[in-house]
Amino acid sequence: MADPYSILGVPRTASEKDIKSAYRTLAKELHPDRNAGKPNAAERFAEVTRAYDLLSDKDKRAKFDRGEIDADGNPAGPFGFGGSGAGGGFAGAQRGYRHDGFEGFGQGGGEGIDLGDIFEGLFGGRGGMGGGPTGGAGPGSRRRPAPRGANVTYSLKVPFNEAARREPQRVTLADGKTIDLKLPAGLVDGQQVRLGGKGEAGPGGFGDAIVTIEIEPSSHFEREGDNIRLEVPISLDEAIAGAKVRIPTVEGPVMMTVAPGSTSGKTLRLKGRGFTRKNGERGDQLVTLLVDIPAEDTDLKSRLEGWRDGRDLRAKFAV
Repeated sequence: MADPYSILGVPRTASEKDIKSAYRTLAKELHPDRNAGKPNAAERFAEVTRAYDLLSDKDKRAKFDRGEIDADGNPAGPFGFGGSGAGGGFAGAQRGYRHDGFEGFGQGGGEGIDLGDIFEGLFGGRGGMGGGPTGGAGPGSRRRPAPRGANVTYSLKVPFNEAARREPQRVTLADGKTIDLKLPAGLVDGQQVRLGGKGEAGPGGFGDAIVTIEIEPSSHFEREGDNIRLEVPISLDEAIAGAKVRIPTVEGPVMMTVAPGSTSGKTLRLKGRGFTRKNGERGDQLVTLLVDIPAEDTDLKSRLEGWRDGRDLRAKFAV
């Protein structure tokens, strides 16, 4: 094998991070799944993998830099040539590509590199590493666990009031089965809920179902953290004399007391009528009063004829 640094295109002073980054780029480019009909790509892919295997191992890299082993991982002879093919390095167990799970990438004299963290998400889909059963290339190679089935994603729209009440939602899965999804405490718009084992089947078991929850907007409520805000119009006579007014909540209508002399902007609090926090407690419903005065009411105008409010309501502005 040629110089592993040259194969990966990195200098001898490259950091572990630089080596791993270079390998990820080349592996993605040369992966046989993406180069069907190009045999040179598979050969190059194996060469890049062997180079990474050596340089990602601190002990092997140090030995190679000191000239104690060659680029194939074989002990260097007294005159600088490599040992026999039966040595404990790459020559002892040639790596190869298999579409059913990269089984052939273990090393003959020790553990093979763990490609899971490198390829996770690299090629997307079902576990990112092919879909067949795993196996070893020979003695000492690492057996990768059989891949689970693919995860399945769902989008679930939940009405505002039902989200606040954490009302269970009926979800129909891809196989036609239905389940009642319990909404979690602390629910927010866009939150994902994982249903273990409800995805597709695979050699290593079922994947999961990932449900993304979309809380639909309300026609009159607004969410503010775990609280719910509501603006309630009241008439002038209700504001002056006080009244009992019927207002909506996420649980249904309730009667709320408006104190005499209430003004626009006054906020009343209904405890425990909001969204559930992660600790299980509920937020409140905050009700803001808006005094609504009719634009054209001759009777009201005649009743107020000659009456003036003597207070200086804008004195604080000093204007």
